[in-house]
Amino acid sequence: MIVNYIITNWIELVGAILSLIYLYLSIKQKISLWVFGFLSSAFYIVVFFQTKFYADMSLQFYYLAISVYGWFVWTHAKPETGHELPATKISSRLIFQLIVSSIIIYVIYYIILDKFTDSTIPKADSLVGMLSVIGTWMLARKLIENWLVWIVADGIATGLFFYKGLYPTAILFIIYTVMAVVGYWQWQKDIKTVLT
Repeated sequence: MIVNYIITNWIELVGAILSLIYLYLSIKQKISLWVFGFLSSAFYIVVFFQTKFYADMSLQFYYLAISVYGWFVWTHAKPETGHELPATKISSRLIFQLIVSSIIIYVIYYIILDKFTDSTIPKADSLVGMLSVIGTWMLARKLIENWLVWIVADGIATGLFFYKGLYPTAILFIIYTVMAVVGYWQWQKDIKTVLT
């Protein structure tokens, strides 16, 4: 029975394992996170297409592109000190821009999912999609608040994946939610160390 489950769901299982590696490397601020993010996204394109999570599927294409972008930013945007890009806090101006962007992204997702797909949960799927777009962009810029966005996005996504019967992915997102708290704490500690 277990072997049959693994054979039937191997794409989801491999994607989940690659995603856990990506998460660990994100917390540790290791640039190789972008390689594992790229690979896990490729697997999850298939998983989300098969389960009609179209917003999440489109996110995987976004993640492919943002993985390349993140790799570039983390390797080329070095401050004068010669060290890698430091984690920073978000500015008040950027908060406003991200709120406006979030509303626009959500509305676009919702209209597309509601009018042009057979999605059974367009509102919730759009919400997770919007939060994930914003959170990943913030991660690529090394903004510490990306972890707060991920806590919300991953918590909501966990419930959706259980609802759709994607149990390995739901378990992965429980871990993601917990590790987003750890990531925020770790990056906060790193920022304090840099400032002192």
